[in-house]
Amino acid sequence: MDKIKVGIVGGAGYTAGELIRILLHHPSAEIISIVSSSNAGNPVFQVHDDLVGETDLAFSSELSGAEDVVFLCLGHGNSKAFLEKTNLPESTKVIDLSNDFRLNADKQFGGRAFVYGLPELNKAEIQQAQNIANPGCFASAIQLALLPLAAAGKLTNDVHISAITGSTGAGRELTETTGFTWRTNNISIYKPFKHQHLGEIGESLEQLHPSSDIEVNFIPYRGNFTRGIFASVYTKADLTQDEARQLYKDYYATAPFTTVSDKEIHLKQVVNTNKCLLHVQKFGSQVLITSAIDNLVKGASGQAIQNMNLLFGRPEQEGLGLKASLW
Repeated sequence: MDKIKVGIVGGAGYTAGELIRILLHHPSAEIISIVSSSNAGNPVFQVHDDLVGETDLAFSSELSGAEDVVFLCLGHGNSKAFLEKTNLPESTKVIDLSNDFRLNADKQFGGRAFVYGLPELNKAEIQQAQNIANPGCFASAIQLALLPLAAAGKLTNDVHISAITGSTGAGRELTETTGFTWRTNNISIYKPFKHQHLGEIGESLEQLHPSSDIEVNFIPYRGNFTRGIFASVYTKADLTQDEARQLYKDYYATAPFTTVSDKEIHLKQVVNTNKCLLHVQKFGSQVLITSAIDNLVKGASGQAIQNMNLLFGRPEQEGLGLKASLW
């Protein structure tokens, strides 16, 4: 089988760097263009210096036109602008890592129809799709903690979430709250109850449990580390602990990257991998689900490659056999 010809737009950012790192070792993919208007002509390793000795690829100012799939690693709002001004062939598949096409109201754009790319929810639709809206990082961790309850009709009470993310979740551009002197020995909340990922979370839960009328209360935290998301999610449910754990294990029985652990989980188990680890406990009437992912891999670039595999009929795990950096 011919290799999948890959283009990446917005090549200087963190998610693009992770795509390049993983795709360089993907047996069925070949990167043929990495677009960065501010770095055109420069070697990729000058920006992504973890790739020194890994590749001689250089940034370009535009796509080659021969891509089978294009990953859009652009800031929110910029993917729409790129597609408006770029005449991509209809046959070129698009995987967008921004939030431009995740909501139902935005899924049709410029003649392209986008499918929400959470494989544990929409695998069959992804396999038949032409364009993918890759989920947000917080949204991935939180939805994977809630999908089994919603699918079983057990999500009937308000949901409460506390989740913390690493500094890479804010992107590469330095801001007041991403610098070392601010982040180190520090923690803070941001966008309480109004985080932008709540919209896609709500639509996915509604997809599985249309009659549910619940509130999802989400407090996001900025963490003093670089990578990963750890979420604590709890709600009332009329299940025993054994029933709850079995419900989750059954739901994810065929999901290669989502595992329900019998032991309590921690962040280092998933950093640098495309895994989501879940742990389910019952405390009185409350079921507590803890969820851990790498925000740049399962929360972004790894999941995007998982979606690419599904789009092109490749094994879902291909190129994603990544080990956690535990120590």
